[in-house]
Amino acid sequence: MKTGDKYILLEKMSPLQKEALEDPEKFWGEQAKCLDWEKTWSKVLDWDYPNAEWFVGGKLNACYNCVDRHIKGNRRNKAAIIWEGEDGSCEVLTYYELYRQVNMFANVLQNLGVEKGDVVAIYMPMMTEAVVAMLACARIGAIHNTVFSGFSSEALSERINNSKAKVLVSTNTLYRRGKKIDLKGIVDKSALNCNSLNNVIYVPRGDEDIKLSFGRDYLWDELMAGARSRVEPEIMDSNDPLFILYTSGTTGSPKGVVHATGGYLTYATKTMDWTWGIEDTDVFWCTADIGWITGHSYVVYGPLSLGSTIVIYEGAIDYPEPDRLWKIIEKHGVTILYTAPTAIRMLMKYGEKWVKNHDLSTLRLLGTVGEPINPRAWKWYYSVVGDKNCPICDCYWQTETGGHVIYPPNGIQTVPLKPGSASFAGVGIEADIVDKDGKSVPPNTKGNLIIKKPWPGMLKGLWNDPERYKASYWNKIPGVFATSDYATKDDDGYIWILGRADEVLNVAGHRIGTAELEHELVSNPMVAESAVIGKPDEVKGEVPVAFVTLNPEYVGRPKEELKKELIQYIRDTMGPIAIPSIIFFVSKMPKTRSGKIMRRILKKLVVGEEIGDISTLEDTTSVDEIKQQLKGSKTFNK
Repeated sequence: MKTGDKYILLEKMSPLQKEALEDPEKFWGEQAKCLDWEKTWSKVLDWDYPNAEWFVGGKLNACYNCVDRHIKGNRRNKAAIIWEGEDGSCEVLTYYELYRQVNMFANVLQNLGVEKGDVVAIYMPMMTEAVVAMLACARIGAIHNTVFSGFSSEALSERINNSKAKVLVSTNTLYRRGKKIDLKGIVDKSALNCNSLNNVIYVPRGDEDIKLSFGRDYLWDELMAGARSRVEPEIMDSNDPLFILYTSGTTGSPKGVVHATGGYLTYATKTMDWTWGIEDTDVFWCTADIGWITGHSYVVYGPLSLGSTIVIYEGAIDYPEPDRLWKIIEKHGVTILYTAPTAIRMLMKYGEKWVKNHDLSTLRLLGTVGEPINPRAWKWYYSVVGDKNCPICDCYWQTETGGHVIYPPNGIQTVPLKPGSASFAGVGIEADIVDKDGKSVPPNTKGNLIIKKPWPGMLKGLWNDPERYKASYWNKIPGVFATSDYATKDDDGYIWILGRADEVLNVAGHRIGTAELEHELVSNPMVAESAVIGKPDEVKGEVPVAFVTLNPEYVGRPKEELKKELIQYIRDTMGPIAIPSIIFFVSKMPKTRSGKIMRRILKKLVVGEEIGDISTLEDTTSVDEIKQQLKGSKTFNK
């Protein structure tokens, strides 16, 4: 087999892929017809590096495309959302029922003064109301800013303040592993520090009374009771923002990734179809949370735009028993399962018996997302879960790309799969693997994964920060979009993702910026300096490991006491997903003479690799101290 000069082999290209690379604008103009447009665009792409305008002059509404157009035909009474709670309770919304709820909540927002271009924050677990809120925002032209419900009050405040959200939609209680988590307490604390926030809407859950702040807080049910059941969808320009989604970066603050309406919705819809070959009878379950991009593109916008039935589950997939995920598949006749390698590795540990006790014969495709999947987990997923009958769509993409960019296009053609490889660049994506100077690297050589040309799903920019947008994505390797991921291709042209090239950890599918975590650590009065690196973990992919130097007045205190305080501090400021797996207290960091902490050396010490030349360090005894700590650590010597 000969390797082509692009990372899609010519002999494996479908006619669709060839057409996309030969004449991208003509191609995407045809693909955008999958949506209902109020007005056709005058120009497919206006590319003024590094800013792209897609379907210039085109007018549409994302909510209309996900809801309204389906109730005009035979999908009117088709299930749009099947929701299941951790306690086994279920709710089914047809497309018509979804339509009514979305219209009513859109009117609720209007009655609170929300207008086109305003930002609405959504801080909710996996509930049908969360999807309703997202679509209601899209209906009236408001920009939704969905925040992962596992984040702390400070992280929520930061995202509300940066986006200047006027309204927050939340709930009083989150259910997880049989416990109730008080979201309202988190929201109340957060709201005290948010000057832009005028109102908070709570979806009431449970029997307890909800104490409301007069003039600010409202109950969802009470507002919906008086709402109109029809709101005309706002006609949006193709390049108007649809949503902001904050993602960790390599500086201390998260980045507000903005996706525009026309390009994003076109790409989410088409990649949904190209990846899965969606059929009208499919029941699609993506286990991602709506607080992340996967929950936007492949729980809400992609599936609903195609008129699919989606499953939403609130709770832990191994609670109350390790077969909870398999029970849900059997119960609802799921045909496509899209989950994370972290989940697969966790379920593997419980053994095959939990899978074999259930009828999973409805499954026709399996998917994986969030991080590279190791071959052992891939083979277990394929053999045990899919019974060797379900191809695995290993999908690589990012918050910034809006949809899959490297994936096997099961909906177009059959591509031979290799366990652990996401296969080839997707339709319309011209990817490459290059060195730091932007030159293509030979096969089996690690390099930087880049995308050479704009595509409709790409981010519009960063919220109110155009310079950071350029610096983060377009200036690292000038002229191309830098993913900040390392990758390699094999002799057959298959792409293998190797992990982050920048300082962002992938913890159980959640991206945590090391600089953000370091910033929070040093904001504690006990901490003088901090450095955070990622340690490979069998289940979570990576876990944070923190190295800390203390301010002098805290040096004599018991280390276990200090660890507990810092862990609680991170839990309060960033949330439990960011808690370091272990904290090492060191008297000095390995630094260059210019004062730069050598995280590369810390990483090699933690994973047990040779650290190489350390002659550039200011004080090499810092390495000896860390070695001794690692040697004496029970966590690292299990």
